[in-house]
Amino acid sequence: MTTETSNAESRTGTDSLPANTIFELLLDDQRRDALYYLSGKVGAVALEDLVAQVALRDGEASGTRVDAITAGFRHNHLPKLIDAAVVRYDTDAGTVERRPEAAALDPFLQLARRYEP
Repeated sequence: MTTETSNAESRTGTDSLPANTIFELLLDDQRRDALYYLSGKVGAVALEDLVAQVALRDGEASGTRVDAITAGFRHNHLPKLIDAAVVRYDTDAGTVERRPEAAALDPFLQLARRYEP
């Protein structure tokens, strides 16, 4: 009696993103905070709400600081997250939504959160 085996490997969440992409996305504190915040939300959230949460996590939610964080998200963080296909940004509605592919980041987010001050 012979048993056939398949060489096909099941894909886990971490297989969907290369390790370099995962670490690049989690390298920045604000991007990591945004990903952590989005991981606890269902559906889209307003970019303003996301930025406000990041500003609170930074400890300074002044208007100037929120404006700086918003600019950073529009020009740096969102493009990286969109390119990695872990978030969707609706420019008309001004909302950010976590995509299913972002689940690959969850174990690393939890680990990073454990070691943050």
